[in-house]
Formats: sequence, structure tokens, C-alpha cells
Amino acid sequence: MSCEKEKGARPEGSVFLLKVCVPKSAARHCQSVPSSILQAVNRSAVPQEAASADSTVRDKSSPSAQSGMPLPGQFYMLRAERSLVLLGRPVSVFHAEERADEIEVQFLILVKGRGTRELCALKAGDALLMLGPVGNIFPFPENDTKVCVAGGGIGVAPVAAFAETLPPGSYDFFASFKSGSYGLEYIRPEKLIITTDDGSEGVHGMLPAALTEDALRAGGYGAVYACGPVPMLSYVKRIAESAGIPCYISMESRMACGMGVCLGCTIHTNEGNKRCCKDGPVFDSRILEFPKPVSKPARKALDGVPDLSIAIGGVRLKNPVIASSGTFGFGTEYASVFDVGKLGGIASKGLTLEAREGNTGIRLWETPSGLMNSIGLQNPGIAHFIDFELPEMLKLKTVTIANLSGSTLETYIEGAKLLDKSAVPIIELNISCPNVAAGGAAWGMTCANAESAVREVRAVTKKPLIVKLTPQAPDFTGVALACIRSGADALSIGNSFQGVAVDIERGMPVFDKIKAGFGGPAVRPIAVRLVWETFEAMRSLPPHERVPIVAVGGIEKWEDAVEFIMAGALAVGVGTNTFANPLTMLEVLSGIEAFMKRKGFASVYDMCGIAHED
Repeated sequence: MSCEKEKGARPEGSVFLLKVCVPKSAARHCQSVPSSILQAVNRSAVPQEAASADSTVRDKSSPSAQSGMPLPGQFYMLRAERSLVLLGRPVSVFHAEERADEIEVQFLILVKGRGTRELCALKAGDALLMLGPVGNIFPFPENDTKVCVAGGGIGVAPVAAFAETLPPGSYDFFASFKSGSYGLEYIRPEKLIITTDDGSEGVHGMLPAALTEDALRAGGYGAVYACGPVPMLSYVKRIAESAGIPCYISMESRMACGMGVCLGCTIHTNEGNKRCCKDGPVFDSRILEFPKPVSKPARKALDGVPDLSIAIGGVRLKNPVIASSGTFGFGTEYASVFDVGKLGGIASKGLTLEAREGNTGIRLWETPSGLMNSIGLQNPGIAHFIDFELPEMLKLKTVTIANLSGSTLETYIEGAKLLDKSAVPIIELNISCPNVAAGGAAWGMTCANAESAVREVRAVTKKPLIVKLTPQAPDFTGVALACIRSGADALSIGNSFQGVAVDIERGMPVFDKIKAGFGGPAVRPIAVRLVWETFEAMRSLPPHERVPIVAVGGIEKWEDAVEFIMAGALAVGVGTNTFANPLTMLEVLSGIEAFMKRKGFASVYDMCGIAHED
């Protein structure tokens, strides 16, 4: 196995060529099989043979169908064995070569996200999980008529693989790229026409600059075959059908399985929904319907530097990135790792009126997608914090936020009184704590208890008050609005989710307290929903009554933070991922700034809640 940069692709390193050798014994059994087996390819060897199965797509006239070679138009689901992504990525076959006892399959991979980056980083000795070949094929031309083949960008790969199976000189090939060209070394067309958006090669412009309805008619083509971006495919469909020429289009869609099971890759046709992986990816253009793309007008890049500052309760934060309570200590612990003064704020460890030793037994339990914790609010107590930890936090040149926890109204009130007399700029009221008087249920579980806790604390302090909500509340938005009515200056959404872990070797719960907090990437979509619903609920309030949202839950990269902000958050808290990568918050901060500049957002306020706009 090898993976190298594809020559000619621009910018350099944007497209890679992945070569994998598979023994014929395995490849033949996987040929065109809807129940193809998952293979682990290590050092070009497959450890076990696939089970035989019938094929749903056969082409007896094609030699490749008899040898185990993938057929033109088919694809594989690919995932690096050592991967941080859950799903394989559908990648079309670009080229395949039959050898004495093995088949080399080549893929062109466009670097788009984490999954494709992992594939492009593979080297000899690494393991690759392959499912395939799957999907249908391009129908071969009838009566050896001349055909037109068109590929756009990475869509060149499947049509180039198809063109290889045609007699040399029996087709014209139109290849369209943004810049440069690639993937054309194996084709033998009568005419090769390249278009580039930047004019770096061939005709200056997109595909319509070279391929028109008149050109199709003049070419005398018996069929058109195409793959590329949706706008290009829509155009090819229109001109081919207008010219009365059969047209076959290879489509792309997000998918989970590649086997026709997940139903996530369906595309709309005039014959109803079709599965891209099983009914396609190749379709007769006559059944395809291309809806008009729905997107907001493109924003012009910002000339200057975006303003990242925000305000909570009148306190200015230099940027929206906050270190979440419980995952950053008191800030000083990480001061030797990076300049924590660059953060917008730091929320202290949860503080109680009296010192706490925390929970007994196991406190941390890693999961495949996050971290469970049962710390039990271990902390030195508020008085100790004010005398010792707070002075050091205030030296960090960022906004200090004191997280106030309690078990009774009295402990909340007394703690708030002490903090009110201190120099701490903001108080974060944690109403996810157990309410002893209510049998241990969290204060934030009901509107009445949440309203009571916030109202009583609000009465004894004038400091800005962020209320940290529990995601377990049955009426989450009701609790949020109750907190606003009672005097919250901002809402933190939210605290850890609850989970249970069982140690199967011991046959008993992992944690002494049975239930434990759970955070990490797995909770992010749920946290985004809570932010979305709360922002929507606040839109019913007069503008002057609405408060900022601090989103917390599963942020591991800047894109996650931007998603939260667009969903309605003004600030974001980073927690669990700091343990995995202590520099997460700095990377999030720089990513937000670069994104705002590229997209033309002058301030965080311009971006906040934009996803709710029509």
C-alpha cells in the first residue's frame, strides 16, 4: 500500500493517490457483491478471504467481471483502521490493474475532512478497512458508438476508470478543474479538452466554456457519461437531454453503510427516492431531479481584524472562549503549558461553602467517545478560594468566573455573599447540584426549584450571574426561562450529562455513586440542540430580556465552537478535550478568528444565532 500526492493537483497536497494491492482470492469474492465483506489490508495482504455471494450487477462481456477486478463506476468504503472517525468514506475506483496473483486498486482522494486526511496519511504497513466493490456500473456504449465523457474535479476518477475500458479514440474526454489537472494519465481519448477556472491549463473557465449543447450535437455522440459537482451535473443533464443524447451520471451522497441499509444516501428522482450506494451511484439522467441549492448569499471576506470581544452582565471578555469549570482547575495549573491570559475567561473548579474531599472509588472512566467522571466537587471551600486561589487567578489577565455550588438554599446564599464581597468579576451558579431537601434531585431539574435558587442568590449579589443548567431537566427551556425571570445574566448550557458504567470483569458498577457525569464529543449534538431550543425560546422575549448563552459540551475543534455560536451561543466553554489536547482552546480561538475574517463577520454578535435566520 502506498499513498502519495497526486501530481498536477492544485493546491499541491489537496489530492492524493492511494494504491492498495488485494489478493485475487479475496478480490474475486468481493466482486460486485452487495454483501461484500469488510477487509483489513495490511502491507498489501488481506488476512482472510471474503465469503462468496451472488452479484446484483454483472457484465459477462467484460473481462474484469471474471477476474475479480472492480467494474467501472463502482466504489469502496474506506477507513483507516487507526481512525478517529466512525464511518468509512465512499471513494470511487480510479484505476485497477490485474497481476498474477493480486489486483492493485487505485483511488484519488480529495482532502476534505478528518476521514480523508487519515486516508491520505496511510503508508506501507498501516491497516486499511475496505468494504467493496459496491454500487452499479456505467453501461457500456452500444454498437461501439463514439461517446462523450466529462469529469469535474475529483469526479474525474470514476469516469476516467470507465474511459479506460473503452477502445482508444472512441470517446472525447472533457476534464474541468479549478486549477491544474490530474487523473488523466490512463485515458486514451480522441480529444482531451481541459478547462480550468483560473486558466492555468487548457480553456479558461468552467465546463460550459468547452462543452455546450451545440458541441454535443456536433460531436455525434451516442451517449454522455459524467461525474462531478452537482451544478456541473445539472448542466450536463440539461444539455444532453436537450440534444436528445442518453446521459449517465455518477452521483455522490453522504452514506453510512454503502450497502443500501442506512437509507442516508437517498437522492430524489422522478421515480421516488433512490439509494445512491445500491441503486447507483450511476443513474440515467432522465430520472434525476436536481433541486436548486439552498444557501445564504456569500459573504465578503473581512479586510480588517474581527472583534472577538463579548460582554456578560456588563463584564467584557476579550474573546468568547472560556475554560469550563472542573476541567481547568484554577487556571494556574496550565499556566506553564500556554499563555492562559489569551482566553476570554476561566471558570474555577466548583466551589462549595465548606471544603469537600469528593467521592470515593474510581473517579474517571474513559469511553470511546468521551469521559465519565465522578469527582464529587472536591474543592478547598469558598473562603480558602478567596484568600489563596482567587488572587492568583486574577493575575492571569483574563476574566475569572467563580463556580458556586451548593446543597441547600442556605449554602448557596452564604457562598454568594462571600463571593459578592470578593474581587471575582462573575459568578457561575451551578444548579446541577443535588438538592438535599428534594431528595437529592438537582436544583435545576424543575422550574420552581431553579427559580427559587436563582432568585435567592440574585438577592444577595449584584455581580453578573451565569446560571449553569443541567441537561437532564425534563422541561429544559422552561427552566432556562425561569432562571432569566429570576435574574440570570447569562445561561451556561450546560453541565455534564449523566451516565452509568459497568465493569464487566468485576460485574459491578464502575462508580461508587453509580451515576456519573459524561462529557466529550458524543454529547455535542445534544448540547447544540439545547442551545438551539433555548435561543428559540428566548426569541419570544423582548430583546432587552434576552441573555447570552455560554455553550458547553463536546467541543474539540474550532468548527464545533462556530456551530454552537451559529446555533445561538455568544460564548463557548471547552472542557473534556483540554485533557486530550491542552492547546484546544488556543486552536479554537485562532480558528474562530480566521473563520470570521474569511466569512466577513466583524464581531461575534454578527455570527451569533445566524442559523435561525430565514
